[in-house]
Amino acid sequence: MGTFIEIKNWIVGVVAGVLMVLTVVLPSQLVMIAGGSVTDFPAVPEDFVPEVRVVAFTDSHNRNDNIADAVDTAYELFDNDETYAGIDGFFGLGDFSSIGAEGDYANYAATLNEHVRGDTVLVNIHGNHEFKNDNYKEYFVKYFGHDPDTVTDINGFQFVAFSGERSMTEWTFTPSSLKWLDDSITEAQKKSGSKPVFVFQHPHAWGTVYGSTYWGDPQLNPIFNKHPGIVDFSGHSHFPMNDPRSILQTKYTTVGCGAMATFETDKSFMPGHHPAGYEKAAQITVIEADRDGSVRIRGYDLYSDTFFCDYYIEDANDPDTFAYTYKNRKAHDEKPVFARDMQATAYKNDGGEWIISFDEAQAAEGYIVHNYTVTIKDESGNRVFSGKFVDDYFVFDDDSTADFGIGADTLESGKTYTLTAKAETAYRRTAVSPEITFTAQ
Repeated sequence: MGTFIEIKNWIVGVVAGVLMVLTVVLPSQLVMIAGGSVTDFPAVPEDFVPEVRVVAFTDSHNRNDNIADAVDTAYELFDNDETYAGIDGFFGLGDFSSIGAEGDYANYAATLNEHVRGDTVLVNIHGNHEFKNDNYKEYFVKYFGHDPDTVTDINGFQFVAFSGERSMTEWTFTPSSLKWLDDSITEAQKKSGSKPVFVFQHPHAWGTVYGSTYWGDPQLNPIFNKHPGIVDFSGHSHFPMNDPRSILQTKYTTVGCGAMATFETDKSFMPGHHPAGYEKAAQITVIEADRDGSVRIRGYDLYSDTFFCDYYIEDANDPDTFAYTYKNRKAHDEKPVFARDMQATAYKNDGGEWIISFDEAQAAEGYIVHNYTVTIKDESGNRVFSGKFVDDYFVFDDDSTADFGIGADTLESGKTYTLTAKAETAYRRTAVSPEITFTAQ
């Protein structure tokens, strides 16, 4: 048994290493591509009338207070919508638990049953954290009342929800479960006609949306590439949805749905980074479609009660018309802009750490400044600090400064320093700030 485990771990490690190399060497669109260049991304037309509206959320990890808020807020947003009133369904994309304990299922299900109305479709799937418990199938059916893999018809639209089964590791699926996914999408597309088919699973397809090269599953790619026109939604990575890389169109559309517990980002190509403010994670995805196959996808932040992205796909079944390709998303990104009169401050917090604050750079509309590289020099021109930090672009508030902490002994109170910052966007457009002077307080 020990030898088998060692071999298994070696194989998993080799695969992970290869994927990490590809992450750095190759662009993220390592999937079939389509679409053409666009001057502007499509706007939602005034005559867009949905025939279905569902809400998806993912990775709540026992934050059932956020789940309750998500459901209640969705009803509040759309109960009196003049174009199309109400919510037709909620889809939970997994990792609602920590270790898959029965109590996690019970508490999550109780929250949903208390807040989701009886006439609203409710579908859940497994995440890798549920796979930590050997009784994951038994608990799922007991508390949710449907199979982990389901196909649901809502107003004539097909929704494929895929949990799969664990195999060698928590995040891989068995061949039989992948066959179910392939066959179910095939059948759903036959039934749907011109209407889009929606697919939900916990991990991203590998090499697609932001976070997928670290937390994606390559077993999904061959299946999805066989089914042009599907619209796929996933979680697992905890990477924020308001990063513009969280939507990608190739032969199909795929969307990363953020998280409901904590955010993660990458830093210098390394995953597992939790920047300041990462615990303010509560993003939901609103999905609408009309009879002509058009789809509208919006991200909503529960902390600030803000819609932060709005994507419109005129024909989800025609990849030749896709606008949200990697090429187009990158082409429309621009260098960030620093204000000429930007200022910086430095003070010590209660823990004795120096907190540096400066006026943040402005990204193009719909884009973000992902990270800053900062250099601080003393009055003699000697560098006393140089470092990189990820901005809290996922926090929606009135704060227009970028803030980070450095060691207690880095600066001296009363002395004057100069700071320069290089801002980098999601697609690596960069700009360098003017040199600004500040005095350590």
